[in-house]
Amino acid sequence: MSRRRWKNMQPTSLRHALELCKDFAKEIQNKSVDRIADEMGVADHWSVYKWLQTGRMPANLIRPYERVCGCDYVTRWIAASAGQLTIAIPTGRHCTAQDTQALQELLTTAAGKLLAFYSKNCEADETLAAIQAAMEGLAWHRGNVSQTQHPQLELEGQP
Repeated sequence: MSRRRWKNMQPTSLRHALELCKDFAKEIQNKSVDRIADEMGVADHWSVYKWLQTGRMPANLIRPYERVCGCDYVTRWIAASAGQLTIAIPTGRHCTAQDTQALQELLTTAAGKLLAFYSKNCEADETLAAIQAAMEGLAWHRGNVSQTQHPQLELEGQP
């Protein structure tokens, strides 16, 4: 089984977003649901299982859940379901060929999903997720290009 490409993943529902966060924590950080619950400060790990099953997590626990899992799929789904795009805040850094190739891959995937959707070979949710990812990629590059006139310090890798 090949590894998932987490950067391009787009949740299609709240429950799917919660599952993606859990799967990301398990695959990338080797965290179990018990460990996630412990790091969130939830006394009973069965509560986390219940929230994953029903898709009903208290709003004040969404950010702690995402912080522990190391990803933000729930926040991204909430924004997308409200018709909003989410992008990481651009720093105005110089982009590499890999950054441009990643954007090209997102755009090509979105175009392919559109063609497949219109020929009735792809589901609407899958197509919308690909379009959302492509628009977010373009929006990030737009922000990055405009930010190059006022670059920020790159603090991502700092402790």
